[in-house]
Amino acid sequence: MTHRKTHMAEKPFPCDVCDKWFKTSNHLTVHRRTHTGEKPFPCDVCDKWFNTNSELMVHRRTHTGEKPFPCDVCEKSFSQKSNLMVHWRTHTGDKPFPCDVCDKWFNTNSELTVHRRTHTGEKPFPCNACDKWFKTIYEMTVHLRTHTGDKPFQCDVCEKSFTQNCNLMAHRRTHTGEKPFPCDVCEKSFSQKGILMVHQRTHTGEKPFPCDVCDKWFKTSNHLTVHRRTHTGEKPFPCDVCDKWFNTNSELTVHRRTHTGDKPFQCDVCEKSFTQSCNLMAHRRTHTGEKPFPCDVCDKWFKTSNHLTVHRRTHTGEKPFPCDVCDKWFKTICEMTVHLRTHTGDKPFQCDVCEKSFTQSCNLMAHRRTHTGEKPFPCDVCDKWFNTNSALTVHQRTHTGEKPFQCDVCEKSFTQSCNLMAHLRTHTGEKLFQCEVCEKLFSRNCNLTVHRSRHT
Repeated sequence: MTHRKTHMAEKPFPCDVCDKWFKTSNHLTVHRRTHTGEKPFPCDVCDKWFNTNSELMVHRRTHTGEKPFPCDVCEKSFSQKSNLMVHWRTHTGDKPFPCDVCDKWFNTNSELTVHRRTHTGEKPFPCNACDKWFKTIYEMTVHLRTHTGDKPFQCDVCEKSFTQNCNLMAHRRTHTGEKPFPCDVCEKSFSQKGILMVHQRTHTGEKPFPCDVCDKWFKTSNHLTVHRRTHTGEKPFPCDVCDKWFNTNSELTVHRRTHTGDKPFQCDVCEKSFTQSCNLMAHRRTHTGEKPFPCDVCDKWFKTSNHLTVHRRTHTGEKPFPCDVCDKWFKTICEMTVHLRTHTGDKPFQCDVCEKSFTQSCNLMAHRRTHTGEKPFPCDVCDKWFNTNSALTVHQRTHTGEKPFQCDVCEKSFTQSCNLMAHLRTHTGEKLFQCEVCEKLFSRNCNLTVHRSRHT
């Protein structure tokens, strides 16, 4: 009789609390416990209680290690038959559960149910400590650990603990070096399936997570969450040493190293150390000469995707970062931050030899070389050396004849942008540099410097 109801879709047993109906009275009895919180089946090893006897039996296997359901393809074993059935589909490629809104198919009905909530926005699981709601009970359980500090999954090699078992499994691979998830397009392999899925979007160009404020789309929900904070101004991660707050926990971790001096990422060629792994990877390319990121407009290649993104703005003219004091806009947030210091007068980088201060750390590093005499940037055409890479770049143009900065009024070209800016003032008549003694104005700072000597 019960089996016939699967064909007839008959569900004659209603819940008197919510609007769900069930095929059997047993199913209804189990469901009612989700409302009452009743868990009548205790584990005799630990202090956990369970909703059904079958849940208890599965749980006991976490103590005994029993996995009675082996896969006959790869010999992997499972504690539940349902997990084995889902696993089989990784061999067959079968995804029998389609979404009726979009064209995606899923391995399990539960995956489909969770996916549907991305369309409906439903988050049925509330946190009882804060006001957040979650799509799955698992997400809510993991979130609760941010309140309790509970990290129940410990590495048996280094004793590091984690809030999720999947994070522990991924961490273990840092000890073993295992990368069991290969990309079927290129030859890269990954330690986590989620990282592989994100990587595959670099091949497909897929960005399934749209911002509801602007028109940007993102490869991962985490990237979208971080991006939204650029609209809200939210910075939920405070530094416990100074008064700065950060957009992401990773930004906070990197910032803390400015207090500790920790540089955990070392180059195995020159032993230079870095605060971030991405900086080390970019640095390694100075040894290899590798520039894996091409511009699709011109023939330039770049060492990092960030450099390429910034470069593309020279073609598009995009300047997405506005100054909130004046009406200027900037290509990068770094340029905008440095510009803001012209309003605040802030010079946070001080020389420990002469106490001169600078608005940028790169200017301080270049200045220090005036004390040490170091010139680490050689010209590969002549025998000259320079104390900054930018000075070398400008010098190399004396060999190549390149003048990349052109005036849009008279078409005269210059080797440096600062020379173009000074030249533009001959057209506009603008004089930005004022003598503080006689108040005479000059179009170039060097002319002001010469003029000042007349007062002394």
